[in-house]
Amino acid sequence: MLFKDTVFIGIDPSSDEGALTYAVLDQELNLLAMSQQELTTVSAFVGGQKSAVVGVNAPRRLNQGLMEEDRVRDSLRPQPNPGRWTKFRVAEYLLFQRNIRIPKTPGDLSDCPGWMRVGFKLFRRLEDIGFADYPADDRRQLMLEVYPHAAYTVLLDRIPYLKKTLEGRLQRQLLLHSLEVDVPDPMQIFEEITRYKILHGQLPLDGLYSVEELDALMAAYIAWKAALRQKEITLVGDSREGEVVLPVKELKPKYH
Repeated sequence: MLFKDTVFIGIDPSSDEGALTYAVLDQELNLLAMSQQELTTVSAFVGGQKSAVVGVNAPRRLNQGLMEEDRVRDSLRPQPNPGRWTKFRVAEYLLFQRNIRIPKTPGDLSDCPGWMRVGFKLFRRLEDIGFADYPADDRRQLMLEVYPHAAYTVLLDRIPYLKKTLEGRLQRQLLLHSLEVDVPDPMQIFEEITRYKILHGQLPLDGLYSVEELDALMAAYIAWKAALRQKEITLVGDSREGEVVLPVKELKPKYH
């Protein structure tokens, strides 16, 4: 059950516990806050919300080896080819089969990159302060696993430009703007571009968000959609090791 004061928070962990980026949206998709803070500060901020749905750009759990079980593989469509399913979580396999590349989650914490370890720690802290895994009925505090690259892909109906490029950032922010998320229209940047500014290295990018901010915004949007438009989302994976929430009703077999 959601309340009028529910907020929707997207968090993008990094390999540094002092550099988590978060964005906060209200029910009208107004941007209430966006910042980069340390893990303890972000956890305290999220825990202080009376009602919140939080999307975290990190695996929910370590690889539990479910893909090694015959009955799990037999239930998947498409069926895994021999040797092609190793080291995947179920969600990662299903996304990879659709040409959506996603980092593989190891089964041992010591083998995980820094940003994954920070993500696991964040999920543990949220769980400790009362957050439940989505979907859960009659809970004011919910958390879910998201993967912004996959979300941008399925919403655009194509694989987006690389996110660290200028065109990739423009494409992502333009999509968010078209979804009525409270972000500046990035096309306004081109109104400020002149021959003089380009020659002098003065590209006006003040209204364009960073890669981390764009991922946090998409994570918040997915949290909003999962809470308010449940029929327009897809859960991919197995809850025993983590389901990725995607903001569309149906997925294509392949994305190009």
